[in-house]
Amino acid sequence: MLSLLVCALLLSPFFGVLAASVSEEQSEAPGIRSLFKSPLNIDKRSPGQLIKSCTVPGTVALTFDDGPYYYIYDLVKMLDAAGAKATFFFNGKNNFCIYDEDNVKRVRFAYNRGHQVASHTWAHMNLTSATISNDKVHDEMWKLDLALTRITGADPAFMRPPYGAYNQTVLNISKDRGQAVVLWDLDSEDTSKTPSVQNSINIYNKKIKENPLPNGRILTLNHETKRKSSSRIHASFFFDDMFQVMPAVLQSLKKAGYRMVTVAECLGKRPYRSVKAPEARTDKWKC
Repeated sequence: MLSLLVCALLLSPFFGVLAASVSEEQSEAPGIRSLFKSPLNIDKRSPGQLIKSCTVPGTVALTFDDGPYYYIYDLVKMLDAAGAKATFFFNGKNNFCIYDEDNVKRVRFAYNRGHQVASHTWAHMNLTSATISNDKVHDEMWKLDLALTRITGADPAFMRPPYGAYNQTVLNISKDRGQAVVLWDLDSEDTSKTPSVQNSINIYNKKIKENPLPNGRILTLNHETKRKSSSRIHASFFFDDMFQVMPAVLQSLKKAGYRMVTVAECLGKRPYRSVKAPEARTDKWKC
């Protein structure tokens, strides 16, 4: 018995070093950390994270859905001039194909100017439809993420479901992909049946008044494009939206003392799951 005890004491340092070595080797195994470490610190065992408001006091996140579209250059320049950074929830094949040369330039323009790019899924489908399979929901998310990664090098950590429609399946699939689902607490109603410049301005002013600093925080919904109505696109309203609504809104937010930031910054989170250099165009860049 004494000899066994002596052997155990002599060998214990060896097994301690071996265990430490194995643990260190496993922790540094290629891809393991990046695969399981979520940029949002989400517990993989919990339901998908649903975001409806900002968490950082004094911030407002201006977001724009359904692009990339013609007006993004003017919109980005307007935001930059006001010291604002926005989040663009892009589609892959909604109005146009995101891989079209003009759209690639539009996406890169916003990204390179410091605005956040995020997912609005590939084809703007209702992900809660009874006719859409789980695999299709995943595919709608994956194809857009792939496109943004190819174009900008950034793999988005946030997605917004089309129409704001979600269910537990959407949350679970988004969670499995390491993404958070983002909604809003202010709808500018710029795609309502009868959009109005003054109505959108009033909605913003009311929200600002109800959420004064220092603790106020706002997460908005705006659109980069307009849906077709009576066989035409509300392009004329978007012109008004950009050159009447947004300047008035930016002025009101600045006067109230809000910091106009990206969704990631208004949450204190990282905007992307990973970032690398953008890729060169190949024949796979097609819709």
